[in-house]
Amino acid sequence: MQLSYWEIKTWLSNVDFCIVGSGIVGLNCALQLRERYPKAKIIILERGTLPQGASTKNAGFACFGSLNEILDDLKSHTEEEVFQLIKKRVEGLKLLRTVIGDKQLKFQQLGGYELFLKKDEELFSHCKAQKRQINALFKPIFKDDVFSLKDNIFKFKAIQEDYIFNQFEGQIDTGCMMEALLELVQSKHIKILNTVTVEDFSEGINSVKIKTCYFEFSASKLVIATNGFASQLLNESVTPARAQVLITKPIKNLHIKGTFHLDRGYYYFRNIDNRILFGGGRHLDFKTEETSEFGETKIIQNTLESLLKTIILPNDSFEIAHRWSGIMGVGKQKKAIVKQVSNNVYCGVRLGGMGVAIGSLIGKELADLI
Repeated sequence: MQLSYWEIKTWLSNVDFCIVGSGIVGLNCALQLRERYPKAKIIILERGTLPQGASTKNAGFACFGSLNEILDDLKSHTEEEVFQLIKKRVEGLKLLRTVIGDKQLKFQQLGGYELFLKKDEELFSHCKAQKRQINALFKPIFKDDVFSLKDNIFKFKAIQEDYIFNQFEGQIDTGCMMEALLELVQSKHIKILNTVTVEDFSEGINSVKIKTCYFEFSASKLVIATNGFASQLLNESVTPARAQVLITKPIKNLHIKGTFHLDRGYYYFRNIDNRILFGGGRHLDFKTEETSEFGETKIIQNTLESLLKTIILPNDSFEIAHRWSGIMGVGKQKKAIVKQVSNNVYCGVRLGGMGVAIGSLIGKELADLI
């Protein structure tokens, strides 16, 4: 791309902070930097027309982990590590709600339900047996029991008779969240350039030279907030993980309310605008889903439709309206990577599918580092 003098002068000269990625982390980092540096020139580069990755692709769960997921984490993390993970997710959700406001988020705390398949009776019994211990572990955070048992009030089929209910789980409208964040950032005179992919960067003594698909320029500090795409720019332990989703057309008298986790949390669904949004299933083909390419596969989409028919909506007819996918960043450890990579380069990546919960806090921690 051949740039004019005006374009170079206005957008690409004397840049103090360049942030790669206009998702939850990148936008919150920009807002925090603006508070600390009112006169700084801040530019955000975004590879997509809209924030591309997981921030605009997720299911809108304001959650911090199902009981079974927490028990699974305790196999590879200490109690203190898991406690800190949950605490950070709770703090991140509070920050998100403070920054944007519940009304704009369309936040509702309707609770979360964990469903167990009929064949998973042993797993369900184990989770019930550990419920009291986990409630005690998180009492200092929530001041009340998190998990309890509830009857199958929504009449799902082929599952255990009870749900494990999380009274603190909520839900948001993902589109409203990102629209509000983008408007807030732009109102602070922070520039966002869309459809610009960062291909490489090299560091000097006091600046970083950034090469994009269209042009090159320099910034005093570079912040990488690309989560699932982090491995394309950084040598960090982040694996891309694709999440496939579908949504039905509106269903008359849809009685399902809340957020729902199924089969060890590998599936998740909710009611949004009287439609069922249903996603997950990457455990059916982990290797194929370790990709930064968007798209859907027959094995996962067919399974989602089958579970809709047999478990979630066994008595209702429905039509699929739309399908999509998002790219998460995961790793062996659940803790996000927030670090100074070199003198003038920083990163906040590997959100582990918890971007809604911790994205705002990771953005703040990045700004604190700088």
